[in-house]
Amino acid sequence: MRRAIVIVLICLPAILALVKAASFYAANHNNGALISSGEMREYLLYVPRSYDASRPTPLVISMHGAGGWPVQQMTLTGWNRVAEKERLIVVYPAGAERGGPRVWHVEDPRDVRFISDLIDKIEASYNIDRRRIYANGFSNGGGMAFVLSSRLSDRIAAVGMVGAAQFLPFTWCKDRHAVAMIDFHGTADPDAPYNGGVTWLAPDLLANVPKFAEKWARRNGCSSQSESSVASDVTLREYSSCTDDATVALYTIRGGGHTWPGGEPLLESFVGRTTRSIDASSMMWAFFREHPLVRGNDARDQSRIVGQQP
Repeated sequence: MRRAIVIVLICLPAILALVKAASFYAANHNNGALISSGEMREYLLYVPRSYDASRPTPLVISMHGAGGWPVQQMTLTGWNRVAEKERLIVVYPAGAERGGPRVWHVEDPRDVRFISDLIDKIEASYNIDRRRIYANGFSNGGGMAFVLSSRLSDRIAAVGMVGAAQFLPFTWCKDRHAVAMIDFHGTADPDAPYNGGVTWLAPDLLANVPKFAEKWARRNGCSSQSESSVASDVTLREYSSCTDDATVALYTIRGGGHTWPGGEPLLESFVGRTTRSIDASSMMWAFFREHPLVRGNDARDQSRIVGQQP
């Protein structure tokens, strides 16, 4: 009996570790996959209980940051809560691993093709409103949202970004079609600095956030600019009177970190403060709702190569 007890005690840490690993996997596994560009790509799809197959339903694509994963993005953003309230479908695609952590390879056309293939697959199974397909992302996923605005402007109606890590210069985008954009960024973001530059985590030069928004407004042909206070720590710079009503909105969170406003708090000592003054997901949806696609999905140029490089 004593020998059996000793064996159990020796094995217990390993058993607990396996149980914990199994529990983590069960809580963080994806529920969908497809083959795109010869690779197996995964995603997590959330369909609200209010889904009605007889009604065209908006689709929101929400992309995690570097090293993240779909369930983590779902938990961080609270998009499922918005989906239930507003009757929309949300999909959380997984970045490619390719020998390292999951990231979005912003210059690789395979990631754009994956998002396009993912939209096709969801449209084949659900009644999706093709004029209301939106993309948003956090950090590296925000950088991917910029890419989609350039490479899939015939399918994506508007994009949203939070703490976006923009490594590509704005001149990389050769698509001049106006795409509405909403951005949230903290002035104390340690990983994607508000004024641009480099960090220990990102040695490549990151874009200056206000200047990036200004260039986006020029792309959209906006002729009016205004600034207002939204909360004690949040200001809005909005560019309006744009081509196709494609507004550009930049929400600046004073003292905000590399976090999702109103979302699941991250480790403050590592990424900074999460503001509770606003809810980025709810505000993003309100913005998206006002900006349907004006370039018809069915009228898109079939000769266009999705994900081609400039």
